[in-house]
Amino acid sequence: MSGRRRTLVVSGTLLAGLVLVAALLPVPYVIFRPGPLTDVLGEGEGGEPIITAEGAQTYPTDGSLSITTVGVTPAGARMDLLAALQAWLDPEKAVVPRDVVYPGNPSTEQAREENAAVFAGSQQLAAVAALRHLGYDVPEQADQVVVQQVLDGAPAEGVLEAGDVIVAAAGEGVLVPDDVVTRVSAAEPGAAVPVTVLRDGELLDLQVPTKASEADPQKAAIGVVVSPSWDLPVDVSIDVPGEIGGSSAGLVFTLGVIDRLTPGALLGGASVAGTGEIRPDGTVGPISGIQQKIAGARAEGKRLFLAPADNCGSVVGAAPGDMVVTPVSTVDDAVAAIEAFTAGEADSLPRCEA
Repeated sequence: MSGRRRTLVVSGTLLAGLVLVAALLPVPYVIFRPGPLTDVLGEGEGGEPIITAEGAQTYPTDGSLSITTVGVTPAGARMDLLAALQAWLDPEKAVVPRDVVYPGNPSTEQAREENAAVFAGSQQLAAVAALRHLGYDVPEQADQVVVQQVLDGAPAEGVLEAGDVIVAAAGEGVLVPDDVVTRVSAAEPGAAVPVTVLRDGELLDLQVPTKASEADPQKAAIGVVVSPSWDLPVDVSIDVPGEIGGSSAGLVFTLGVIDRLTPGALLGGASVAGTGEIRPDGTVGPISGIQQKIAGARAEGKRLFLAPADNCGSVVGAAPGDMVVTPVSTVDDAVAAIEAFTAGEADSLPRCEA
């Protein structure tokens, strides 16, 4: 072999090796893919309805109303460049910056716990929005701020407990969850923050340790997830089987509660899916992974998909097939869309436009 040819072979081998190494290097992204659906009008574990209520009459439903989910690369996993490129070429997947999905770089278990706590909070917000839509007298402000979750290994572990009602933080009364976040964040990282809680009917004055926040080391954190809580006239329970997290099921939960608490089947036998964060006043907030959720619903044969209006820019790029995708801004919009669809007026429903 000539010297020139030998040089070319060696150079080519080195180049191929470098390309292979580069392809296997971890990159700061995660992949979104379509996840499974759950019909909230169906039955959970043990054969009991997923949505139940005490203090009000419930009624039979007809049709399916499904939560849509997104499969996400776990917080503890690292993705390589080759996997990112393959996902980028797949129209049903999305490549998203890791720090957008997992701010503060939590562990897989921490991310799971936080998502589960947010999910539980979204169920109460759904009950609030549904009961307001049905005309029940629900206070404008939450009655309490409740600890949904104390994260494993967090400074608050062993001091605060899930279910604690936070009455005051840093010497000031608490009305909304942001009050807790703001007052804890203002403390010197590492210093203890005085927190007063109501636990089992007893007021406790506690000193809660802090640490530097992973998202902002200049701010303090105690490692809990808190949410508003209302004393509602109807005790609504939503028991979804499996591990689902986040707040994006709120709209579907709300519609499910409305259907259970009103005579006549809202869906009229239709197969509906949707997504959207629900707020106490009934407005619908945007979520992530909308294209993957639309793809998942289409694959399951859903006929109508309710999407947050604020997600319209991303909805336009989805491929819904024969499924009708309509944007909604409020619970009232969503109910009206279902009624129009079941009445055979799908063509009258708004669409997202580029």
